[in-house]
Amino acid sequence: MAESQRMTAARGAVERIMASEHADVIRESVAAMVCELMEAEIAEQIGAEHGERAPERRSAQRNGYRARAWKTRAGELELQIPRLRSGPAYFPSFLEPRKRSEQALVAVVQEAYINGVSTRKVERLVEQLGIAAMGKDQVSRLCRTLDEQVQAFRERPLHGAQYPYLWLDAKIERVRERGGVRQKCLVIAYGVHHCGGREVLDIDVGECETESFWREFLRGLRARGLTGVRLCVSDAHPGLKAAIAQVLGCPWQRCTVHFLRDMLGHVGKAQQPMVAAAIRGVFRADGLEDARQTLGEVVDRLSGPAPKVARLLEDAEADLLAFYRFPAEHWSKLRSTNPLERVNREIGRRSDVVGIFPNNAALLRLAGALLLEQNDEWLVARRYLSEHSMALVLSERAQDETAGDPVLTGHLIRPLEVDDVGSHGGSDGSQVGVALRRAGRSPGGRPGGALERAPQAGGGPAVAARREPGRAGPGERAGGRRDRRVA
Repeated sequence: MAESQRMTAARGAVERIMASEHADVIRESVAAMVCELMEAEIAEQIGAEHGERAPERRSAQRNGYRARAWKTRAGELELQIPRLRSGPAYFPSFLEPRKRSEQALVAVVQEAYINGVSTRKVERLVEQLGIAAMGKDQVSRLCRTLDEQVQAFRERPLHGAQYPYLWLDAKIERVRERGGVRQKCLVIAYGVHHCGGREVLDIDVGECETESFWREFLRGLRARGLTGVRLCVSDAHPGLKAAIAQVLGCPWQRCTVHFLRDMLGHVGKAQQPMVAAAIRGVFRADGLEDARQTLGEVVDRLSGPAPKVARLLEDAEADLLAFYRFPAEHWSKLRSTNPLERVNREIGRRSDVVGIFPNNAALLRLAGALLLEQNDEWLVARRYLSEHSMALVLSERAQDETAGDPVLTGHLIRPLEVDDVGSHGGSDGSQVGVALRRAGRSPGGRPGGALERAPQAGGGPAVAARREPGRAGPGERAGGRRDRRVA
């Protein structure tokens, strides 16, 4: 019965096309064919034909049509896609769904438009997308679908893999709240796993980059299974540094690009080329010892024309040169947060169109959809770092754990819990006391050698090296001061 009705309707459409004197036969034929195809698909989906009374088989009621333009070789067709009152929405099988990022952009723009946050630029964008008449119900349905995908991506377990390298960065976006517009912090965690592939680990939105916010964010990564972090790269935000030391307890690399940018702000425009060239030379050394010697020479050279830069550079030596302890082919990627810059630019390109996000969920929806697509591309792309070089990093970690010494070249390799710092540490509440107590030693040292303290990434002191009493370490004078004239 239903099949015969469709055949009759199709035959009638063909007769109308052939009888028309000015009809575009190919275009009209395609339109008639896809119309019948949509009717057949939605009838199969809901279990009943159009107008058929079958309550025992019908799963949903129809709710009119929505228009959508479809460009084909035969010309542009104006499709009338059937709508449903309840249940999953119908989408024709011959059309390609929009990419997640485009869906997120549409949802954000529409939500902003409905909530009265739109500008003339956003209104023009809405009209160009052809969704000016989209209702609140459609927006909510689209947002719910994207939110589920983004939430599943953010909550996926990280067990079964080690992530030796971790990058953390933040981006400021504007979000509307009751009483005005506020600047919110969109944070991104990005890592390289033990096979050398890149992966977006998590994103979140916070009020500001406080230590408590970063600590909660990193704890969430640990709870999902983040392990094996050998180096964390970020900018020098105090709250972030403290959270890394407390939750991850791993070496920290200060972004050299941000550091250089900060140093140029402490000198005049005429001195900036000289200072930039001198500091860049430190990051182009052949190894750690060469970098230390170059840094000492740069400090001596800048102590006259730029004393503040020289002092800041000397204080940040351990944080800036941490990447030299890893394979040489990784240096260019570990010394800064530049690997995240392209991802941030893609987010910024979309967020500039929106301008002001209507709420935190809209910001997470757009950024999460973009990062989800980026993560999918990385899964099938070539390795970011070679598997052989990553095996070297992992083998060094295995040797460190086998040795059982929690103090290694000025950095703690065993993660610290939050209550360790200040409650179970030494007399000053430092991380040194925590590490030494775990190793069965007192903060005063052990027989046969004295312990020299040096600044560590987390803000507290840490053990830098062991040396015999009365003997100067490499690059130092007998009095304990560092000799910049290294032979």
